[in-house]
Formats: sequence, C-alpha cells, structure tokens
Amino acid sequence: MTIYSQNSSSEILQIEDNIYSAYLNRTVHITLIYPKKNNSLNLIIFNDGQDFDALKIKQWISSLMDDNKISPILCVGIHANNERLQEYGTASQADYKNRGNKAHHHANFVLKELLPFLENSYSLSSKNRVMAGFSLGGLSAMDIAWNHPKVFAKVGVFSGALWWRQKAEEDGYTDENDRIMHNIVRKGKYHKNQQFWFEAGTNDETSDRNNNGIIDAIDDTLDLMKELEKHGYKKNEDIVYRQVEGGEHNQQTWSKVMPEFLTWAFGQ
Repeated sequence: MTIYSQNSSSEILQIEDNIYSAYLNRTVHITLIYPKKNNSLNLIIFNDGQDFDALKIKQWISSLMDDNKISPILCVGIHANNERLQEYGTASQADYKNRGNKAHHHANFVLKELLPFLENSYSLSSKNRVMAGFSLGGLSAMDIAWNHPKVFAKVGVFSGALWWRQKAEEDGYTDENDRIMHNIVRKGKYHKNQQFWFEAGTNDETSDRNNNGIIDAIDDTLDLMKELEKHGYKKNEDIVYRQVEGGEHNQQTWSKVMPEFLTWAFGQ
C-alpha cells in the first residue's frame, strides 16, 4: 500500500512503497521524500530508511528547501529487515564471522533494481547522486559508492562500521592488514570528482583497540580518510570530516548533523 503525507509549507510529499528484489529474494520497503513540484531532482539513497522518522529527515529537507539552502531532491530510504547484518557490509568480502554475505545482493538491488525503478518513476538529474548510511549502513554506502563512482558522485558515512574486519582480534588481527574497507580503498584508485563526508561522535563507543586514547570509531574513520588522501583526495575539499563532541551512536546525534550533510551534498 502507498501512503502519502504532505507538508503544506514546502509541499513535501512522503510516500511509503515496496519493490520486489530478485537479488535479495524479498520485498523491500522504501520511503521516498520529495517536493510536489519535482522536475530534475537530485537523488540521495539512504540505507536504514526505517529510521527516517527518528532522524527527522522530512523536517530537515522541508526546512532547508524553505530557506533555499539545498536544491530539490528525491530522498529514498531503504528499509532493512532481520537480514540487515547479512545484507549490509562489503560486497566483495564478508567479515570474519561471515556477516555481510548478502552485501553483493544488496549492491545489485540498489544498482540494478532500485535505480532503474526511480529513473522510470521520477524526473532525476544525472549529475548529483549520493549514497549514505549509518553504522553498518554507512559501511555499505561507502562500499557501493566507492566501487561505482560513475553512479554516485558523493557518499555520506555516519558513524560508519569501518572496523569491519577479516580476522578476529584474538586471531592476530592488525589495523594495517585486516580492516576490509581500508583494504578495498587501498587497492583502488582515484575517482575524479568523487567526494566523501564522514561523521563520528566522541561517545560513539568506548573500545580502544590500540590503547592510544582515541576510540576505534574515530581511529577507523581517520585512517580511512588517510587511505583516500594517499590516492590524491584532499581533506576539506574532497573529504569532509565532522567530529561531534559528545555525539553518540544513535539517530539523535545523526539527526543533529543532518542539515550540515544535506547542505554539503546539495547546497545551492
């Protein structure tokens, strides 16, 4: 069933819909948010669309569009289900516990099923398309965008699960060799015009693997940024990092920085 809601001030529509995915072998629920006048929309796709209400996505889009701070967008949220730990991750490799073993199917759903559906249903610009996500969904967004730079010009990673590793700590894990996303970027190359936005909170977690006084969530994010810089991406130009003092691993923290992210992605 399709459900419509509308914000009268900005004429923002919110639609709940379903798409059957042959790759995931299930019906995927999606939330779509866009202006009633919707010619040539920029596109952003979020993992974990089931959290849109807690993230206040619709309110932020309406407010930013009212103030002419962002261009018109189609915002799409992919709802995860009980297979989230299998469907999100890195498409080329599951982690050491075999989590993320369906991540390649999720990537195919986004690229070969969801995108064609959106392109056939809405008037989309081909210039500015963004992938984003939170925690494990952020890792997934980074992996999909990095491996498909001609599809996604920008990616947003909120508290990304960049610890995703191929070896357990007790089995000889090292930061240098075993973080999967870092290895993927390290083996990749510079993609012209691709840009990255990372967020981490100082209270994202308490774990500190290397005992350097910096929590792993921040260390893993900064180290991934270093790998990008080695390819020629420039900090504060191609790469933006937002560290939230007191920020936690939750929708409340991510919602607070959402306006900054959306303005970075789609600023007028």
